[in-house]
Amino acid sequence: MSFHDVRFPAALSFGSTGGPERRTEIVTLANGYEERNSPWSQSRRRYDAGVAMRSLDDIEALLAFFEARQGQLYGFRWKDWSDYRSCLPSVDIAFTDQLLARGDGLTDAFQLTKDYRSGLEVARRVITKPVAGTVKVGVDGVEQREGVDFTVDLLTGIVTFEEAPVHEAEVTAGFEFDVPVRFDTDRIATSVAAFRAGDMPSVPVVELRV
Repeated sequence: MSFHDVRFPAALSFGSTGGPERRTEIVTLANGYEERNSPWSQSRRRYDAGVAMRSLDDIEALLAFFEARQGQLYGFRWKDWSDYRSCLPSVDIAFTDQLLARGDGLTDAFQLTKDYRSGLEVARRVITKPVAGTVKVGVDGVEQREGVDFTVDLLTGIVTFEEAPVHEAEVTAGFEFDVPVRFDTDRIATSVAAFRAGDMPSVPVVELRV
């Protein structure tokens, strides 16, 4: 997949609109009951970067980034300011934030994930683009050392241990992460006069499956 491992300027994504999207197929039966099914196991997020533009300098930075990605051709990282950490916004990241798995004494590589809980239901999101220097990992309540006990692949979100965690050991992690996205258009329409009047350009961005 064509992907540039570079983040859309965070100052420009701050204030953008967007969030998760689900796809649900609904069939209404003759008796009025419904059958509902979702072909997606994971949400797909959409954003509009245009509403975050505040000055003509912002527009210039946006155009430069758009041209460097060649429109929709290359993906990039996006900071979702409403959801970019393994923990609540009001607390600090800790190595105990998310339970990734339990060891079996053989497996030494684990995918970063984030759980979304509501009542008894849990939706697990695969995290593929962690932010460098933010990943903390623990095994059975003991924090591990990056570069000594484990490494993390910033392009896949896979944590690899020097030694496989023992059977039933809890593997946990805390981190910041970006969303892999691409522009959802090959055209950006800007107008200096309209922008000064408060009319922002529409710059749709859509999450990539990686």
